Amino acid sequence: MRNRLTYLLIAVCMMFSSACGDGGAHTHGVYMLVDTSGTYAKEITKASKIINYLLATLNPGDSLAVAKVESRSFTEKDIVAKVTFDKRPSQATSQKRAFKEKIQTFAGGAKGSAYTDITGGLIQGAEYLNETKSGIKTIVIFSDMQEELGKGTVRDFPINLEGFRIVALNVTKLRTDNADPRLYLDRLSQWEERVRKAGATEWVVVNDLENNMESILATR
Repeated sequence: MRNRLTYLLIAVCMMFSSACGDGGAHTHGVYMLVDTSGTYAKEITKASKIINYLLATLNPGDSLAVAKVESRSFTEKDIVAKVTFDKRPSQATSQKRAFKEKIQTFAGGAKGSAYTDITGGLIQGAEYLNETKSGIKTIVIFSDMQEELGKGTVRDFPINLEGFRIVALNVTKLRTDNADPRLYLDRLSQWEERVRKAGATEWVVVNDLENNMESILATR
């Protein structure tokens, strides 16, 4: 009788896996792209504060990765740090401490790149988060959103961001934007159109980092 009851419970779990504790559906994966091109590299201190916020906010089972946006960003070599937090609080605390140390080292030695391959970073970020099987997937872009590609870098093709949230942070205005604000507005509009066409569920722009940090993460 006991064996029959056990088999019945297993069968029910297989049919209704979400009701039997599918933890992945509730986990959050965040991939943060940090622009290191030109003068924007000077904004790295602000990026560090955002990373500290994410470390303090994300829960055991969640995943976090930080990568550089460089001349060509579709490579794991540009990932500065990555982690999936352990379910054990003490172990998760140690992981967060180690992650923070890696970011401090990165911030202290960040060098400006010649070009800005945001698209390559988005593709790499999507691959990483898909592998984590996180229920909520967010790609954060800390950049002025001015993509500049070097010779031979091809990015004018459709990309897949199905089910992703895309958050643009600290989108500073360029000198040309001050002269003609339409350039700034058009740049953001074009990026929104592109990521939504790629299947992104949400496009968020956060420039007031002091008051809107909570906008980075979706409501669980």
